Amino acid sequence: MTVVAGLRGLRVPPELSARAPAERRDGVRLLVGRAAAGEVSHHAFLELPTLLRAGDVLVVNTSRTLPAAVDGRLAGEAVTVHFSTRQDPGHPEADAVGQRWAVEVRTPDDRGTTVPRAGGPAGAVVGLPGGERLVLEEPLSPRGDRMWLARPSMADTAAYLHRHGRPIRYAYTERDQPLAAYQTVFSVPSPDGLGSAEMPSAGRPFTAGIVTSLVSRGVQIAPIVLHTGVASAETHEPPYPEWFEVPPSTAWQVNAARGGGGRVVAVGTTAVRALESAADDRGTVGAARGWTDLVLTPERGVHAVDGLLTGLHEPEASHLLMLEAVAGAPLLERVYAEAVRGGYLWHEFGDVNLLLP
Repeated sequence: MTVVAGLRGLRVPPELSARAPAERRDGVRLLVGRAAAGEVSHHAFLELPTLLRAGDVLVVNTSRTLPAAVDGRLAGEAVTVHFSTRQDPGHPEADAVGQRWAVEVRTPDDRGTTVPRAGGPAGAVVGLPGGERLVLEEPLSPRGDRMWLARPSMADTAAYLHRHGRPIRYAYTERDQPLAAYQTVFSVPSPDGLGSAEMPSAGRPFTAGIVTSLVSRGVQIAPIVLHTGVASAETHEPPYPEWFEVPPSTAWQVNAARGGGGRVVAVGTTAVRALESAADDRGTVGAARGWTDLVLTPERGVHAVDGLLTGLHEPEASHLLMLEAVAGAPLLERVYAEAVRGGYLWHEFGDVNLLLP
């Protein structure tokens, strides 16, 4: 589906997919759109501290990326399992017997990546390294059978992934990368070992030097956690429920900025989703944690976020609903047309886009 009418005819050439990380994390480009003026300007990411001002708050996701892809065998065929989200108590799809995970089972291809396969069937058993197994129980959602609820035999699946897994990789990349390439400067281990199936990639270009420069200019950094599930670049579905936490200190920083004339700029769509899940309809944010199934659209709008730093998304991606809610369709259309004209790079290792009010 095309979610922004003005992007319906936009074609992103395959050569604009970032196939590998930039030599320097902060060596990517930054395309800035300002809604009030309708302006689009080109910058190096290193210029970010000069584009923000004292009193602004950058909200960042501290979730670590898991090595969530594991090879296995199903009915005698090679498969790759993408482990997405553990269904903890309180999750809409949790049950009382053991642990279940939302997973996607895919078929390896001859390029070292994977392609989609038909889901299931129910009761199928995937053999995993180390003699472990995964039983597919039922589709995660009536919307389709790509994602399944499955029961692993291992007691600590997160620890198992660190022994046998690797980062999820899609066909537009040229080779496997080490797990460190998928971590951000903000990422910290969680007490239960859980994390994101796919990198919160808007934070990837930041370095310690850029963070120091931001703070020295009076820009505050406020953490949230949102463990991202499997997105799968080939499909453009709304996000499934994901676990998030907005700590009291971040709620205080956001509310103080909004009351004092500062701007709240989310780093990534995950930070927007977490903040908006913790905000009321006046934009006041409270400390919150749990599962969110919030889908942000222009009709719903955003209440707590003024700006957004994010990667470039496919024209059909559901994330663009959120971007339109933040920036408005006219600016978003100008930004994306300019990104194609300027040869900006898409996906998790690509360039980034700053949308300001």
